[in-house]
Amino acid sequence: MPKNRNTFSFDAPVALRAWGRRAVSRAVHHGWRWIQQAGSVTAERPGPYRFARIGTGTRLAFPLGTVFGEQCIELGDYCIIGEQVTLTVGMMPGLDLGPEPVLSLGNGVVLGRGSHVVASRKVTFGDDVFCGPYVYVTSDNHSYDDPDQPIGRQWPRSAPVTIGSGSWLGTGAVILPGARLGRNVVVAAGSVVRGEVPDHAVVAGAPARIVRHWDAEEGWVPPLRTPTPVPVPEGVTPEQLLALEP
Repeated sequence: MPKNRNTFSFDAPVALRAWGRRAVSRAVHHGWRWIQQAGSVTAERPGPYRFARIGTGTRLAFPLGTVFGEQCIELGDYCIIGEQVTLTVGMMPGLDLGPEPVLSLGNGVVLGRGSHVVASRKVTFGDDVFCGPYVYVTSDNHSYDDPDQPIGRQWPRSAPVTIGSGSWLGTGAVILPGARLGRNVVVAAGSVVRGEVPDHAVVAGAPARIVRHWDAEEGWVPPLRTPTPVPVPEGVTPEQLLALEP
């Protein structure tokens, strides 16, 4: 049987331990936020990285993923690079790929957490390209021509990639070598894109196919399920809307 205890009694050791746990939790979270701020990469605070260019207002969140070949990477103005994002140029660190940028991000590009951009041929993001988490963009693909060699040991095939300004890549989208996305293209989450996608198209699937496109006379074909224009939530100012436009 439990001992009788006064409901209103004060157990100092228990209260002290609870206060200590709260204090430690606050200290850990405050400390981690300080580390994130101190470890983020900007033009003024590039850390150990020597990018070809980091534009005004661009920030790479800490911790980053794998980064190498940054001397061939240029980042435009006001880009947001999320945590654990991998940016690599070349098959391995230390390769001399010449003076020209291989990976170029335009102004206002957003790369969501855990995304990977892998380039040994030219990969270009236009302005205001928004990517959800865990997007994978690559100019390289494994080859399997020789049936006697492990696939991972065969030299990959490579082709340039272009992603047009104003496009949106959903969570988990994969952009394969040779892909050429036009302006304001929507890539549905989990899609695998190769080849050419025209301006103002929506693609989905693996392999991705056009599921909706813009016609100058008919508008969106097939029609959008939501009203046009999309209703603006209360409290959103015109200035905030303008800031979202590509």
